[in-house]
Amino acid sequence: MRKLGDRESEGILRRHGIKVPERLIAENEEHAVFYANRVGYPVVLKISSPDIVHKTDAGCVALDLWTEDQVRHAYDSVMRNARRAEPSGRIDGVIVQKMVRGREVRELIVGARRDSQFGPVVMFGLGGVFVEVLKDVSFRLSPLRRRDAREMIREIKGYPVLQEFRRMRPVNMKALEDTILAVSRIMERHGEIEEMEINPLLADHEKAVAVDTRIMVGE
Repeated sequence: MRKLGDRESEGILRRHGIKVPERLIAENEEHAVFYANRVGYPVVLKISSPDIVHKTDAGCVALDLWTEDQVRHAYDSVMRNARRAEPSGRIDGVIVQKMVRGREVRELIVGARRDSQFGPVVMFGLGGVFVEVLKDVSFRLSPLRRRDAREMIREIKGYPVLQEFRRMRPVNMKALEDTILAVSRIMERHGEIEEMEINPLLADHEKAVAVDTRIMVGE
């Protein structure tokens, strides 16, 4: 399998109605600063490379950048770590995107894989860096109906965190359901996709935004 480039992955998500933050790909340090000023601080920088699957583990993500100097330093660090992680890998540049912030934001994950026997299987759960430890996820066979998406959300142990919690408003359940259903449609319409993962999907009372996406296709 091979990983789709960030532009192509983002295009697939947008065409199926999944919200993605504004992002630009910088090819040098000056472009990174220019784009950061354009999208507005704080920003996130992360490598754009089909050969680096786990960007955070490779040290290729820099969060919560508020100044031009921080952006310059982060650009150099991300590029240096990317070349160290994959010396011969393809690097398209560094993604600059507005950092999605807010006290009420919850980190979630939506993904899917193509099972050789059952076809596409869609997954939903608590996301972020702890997803592999917590493993608080639910599964359904695609294609999904809205009732399936609603049940998937309510099945996870962390469901109470999505409700009104410590003076935080409940997340927009329809936005979560729409995202899950969109992933199901993507898997149904794109037979070349073997796996996909939106992690994190950041959700609050207004919306759900796909901050990072990995799409793997068959060779």
